[in-house]
Amino acid sequence: MSDLPWLTIIGIGEDGVAGLGAASQAALDAAQIVMAPPRHLARVPAGTAQRIEWPVPYAEGLEVLDSLRGRRVVVLASGDPFWFGAGAVLARRYSAQEWTAHPGASCFGLVAARLGWALERTVCLGLHAAPMARLKRHLAPGVQIIATLRDGDAVPALAAYLTEQGFGDSALHVLEHLGGPQERITRATAHTVGGAFAHPVCVAIDVAGQGAVLSVATGQRDDAFDSDGQITKRPVRAITLSTLAPKPHEHLWDIGGGSGSIALEWLLAHPTTRATTIEPRADRVARIRQNADALGMAHRLSVVHGSAPDALTGLEPANAIFVGGGLSDAVLEAVTALPARLVVNAVTLEGEALLAHWHARLGGDLMRIALSSTAPLGPKRGWTSAYPVVQWSITP
Repeated sequence: MSDLPWLTIIGIGEDGVAGLGAASQAALDAAQIVMAPPRHLARVPAGTAQRIEWPVPYAEGLEVLDSLRGRRVVVLASGDPFWFGAGAVLARRYSAQEWTAHPGASCFGLVAARLGWALERTVCLGLHAAPMARLKRHLAPGVQIIATLRDGDAVPALAAYLTEQGFGDSALHVLEHLGGPQERITRATAHTVGGAFAHPVCVAIDVAGQGAVLSVATGQRDDAFDSDGQITKRPVRAITLSTLAPKPHEHLWDIGGGSGSIALEWLLAHPTTRATTIEPRADRVARIRQNADALGMAHRLSVVHGSAPDALTGLEPANAIFVGGGLSDAVLEAVTALPARLVVNAVTLEGEALLAHWHARLGGDLMRIALSSTAPLGPKRGWTSAYPVVQWSITP
């Protein structure tokens, strides 16, 4: 078998073969097989190569492609296959010696060129296979977003989501068949956009409105999370996240999830972080999942219905562990045996005594967080103290 890659990934646009570079056209001419979704195959003139439509669901196409290994195969994908496209999936599946790629112009670059937006200051999202809630962490007046959508019907769904979030005044630029002879740009606001739109479509959003905006720092407002009262309050949550110190690509165990606020703030800290929350009550498990859905974080959060330490068996290893509920010697025996940063919060005297014992035994840092806030005191004001929180943290 030749040492040359058998698979060539080509990014094709709405202008078809005419818009491809010389290397892409040469690969197509030499191909024995061209495999692509029907929309892309329709843009390639018939030749000697066998044509295979990529099936739905997508994973079935990977199995077909496996069977073609060793033949000269071209896979066509939209625009730049390595930006919310199939390129990375194929690159992970095959060795670097098996494939080569010729990306085309991305829809994000084409949109920026049409609107004059600085792409490095624009949020680019792939919503063609993701819920609209992925927008939540980015919604703030003045933010510019370019999002790919699954089809034309998703445009009113996007507009409805923005309006529900309080950003109905956002300017929308709906771009259809971008880069081809049928290109069309429709401009409206989220609460006025109407009409039918054709696939492929993407939308540029100039965010405006009075909706709630998530903080870029830890310590979101308490009302960012639905809860039954079992929630780490904002100041303590900010201190706790600071102590947990999330870093890119790290995984958190949140034991005794409650509303899920600690795990969700961990996820909001960076787009590559992941978390698993363990919660024994079924109603709170459901509430954690609802909060994750609302914040667009469900894809990075695993929710385990169970109690520690038993529920910890078989979990993906953690880089950091937070214990906010279900505190016991058994739980601490389990988590201190692991090579992870540990932060434990306790409110009761019994929990405080337990943490004092473990601090004496293993060291680390022991901190007492005492907060007060103003409250009416007759015709004047006075200080009302919250229950103090004792926090123990240790790094292996």
